[in-house]
Amino acid sequence: MPDFPLKQAPRIRRGSWRRQALVWLSSGLMAGTLLPPSLSATNPTPSPPAAASPQLLDVGEEYLLGAGDQLAISFLSPAYTNLGGSFDLLNDGSSSLPLIGSVVLDGLTVNQANRWLTSLYGRYLRRPELNLRVVKPRPMQVSMVGEVENPGLYILNPGGESSEVEGQQGSIPGLPRVVSLIQRAGGITLNANISDVRLRRRIPGKTGQLREIQLNLVALLQQGDKRQNPLLFDGDTLMISRAPAPPPDEVLELAATNLAPQSIQVNVIGEVKSPGRIQLRAGTPLIQGVLSAGGPNQLRANRGNIELVRINRNGTATLRRYALDLSQGVSGPRNPPLRDGDTVLVNRSVIAAGADAITAVTTPVTGLVNILALLRIIQDYNRNN
Repeated sequence: MPDFPLKQAPRIRRGSWRRQALVWLSSGLMAGTLLPPSLSATNPTPSPPAAASPQLLDVGEEYLLGAGDQLAISFLSPAYTNLGGSFDLLNDGSSSLPLIGSVVLDGLTVNQANRWLTSLYGRYLRRPELNLRVVKPRPMQVSMVGEVENPGLYILNPGGESSEVEGQQGSIPGLPRVVSLIQRAGGITLNANISDVRLRRRIPGKTGQLREIQLNLVALLQQGDKRQNPLLFDGDTLMISRAPAPPPDEVLELAATNLAPQSIQVNVIGEVKSPGRIQLRAGTPLIQGVLSAGGPNQLRANRGNIELVRINRNGTATLRRYALDLSQGVSGPRNPPLRDGDTVLVNRSVIAAGADAITAVTTPVTGLVNILALLRIIQDYNRNN
């Protein structure tokens, strides 16, 4: 007997599969929207996945389907080719498919949705084997918090066409990873503890439960462990904790990685040859910053009184004084690394302050003398005429 596309029920004549489908519809098998077994009324709480390991699974196991995803179904049997094709998930996470009607796939992984659709089509088809794949992932909203330059909510386009961050346009080709998000957030601060990075992710299902995974970016930078740089998915939250004051050598190592900002802008003002806002490489120490502004003025600068003003992230400001000593080591306690937005003030020496005071006092007198001389010229002109 030739292969027939649909199952035949007992005591139903061949070719009457439409009537049999109507019987199933009337019995409630397709009334309303079909939900996965883990999300149905008989079992509203989905069984949690296995305990999270330090390494994430691949994209096929971890990507959760949601509204805006464009999916495609293909059947292995050539007899069901007309049932395949692409479809989108609506705002409620559902979609209408041939033969089975409306079905909810929101919150399921690709493999879970594949098994669920196979079971649904198995009610009507002899060989319901199918392949479900994500054709175009939806735009992703991920949160970046902690010790980065620009924490906040980021919208990333996995397709690589564009990525919007606070109105700015950029591009991230392919599915973004942890390092990509850190770079988009402006890089880490010098207080970041990259050995304790937490990735919080929603587990499959409708319960909204989260799991947290610890990542060690030090192993990524020093050992090339790419498992510490997993893919990001919609709804993820990446948190970088604050470390205690790191040693100077660790600060330089962090500044040299691509996790830190590549450049910073600082204000160098006062008694330097080229005062103003200058751009420096990230991690540049204080002394090099002063030298980048032309260095101190020989007769006017007070090399023992250089002020570093820093605006902290909580809105407070700190003021510290240093001496310009070229023998100090790089990023030592007397030669700290500069940060973006710092202001360096090279104060005047006693001689320069005294000379400026004398100039300020004598300037009005000089102007008065010039006025008296002008009056004498006018008077002499009037007498001669």
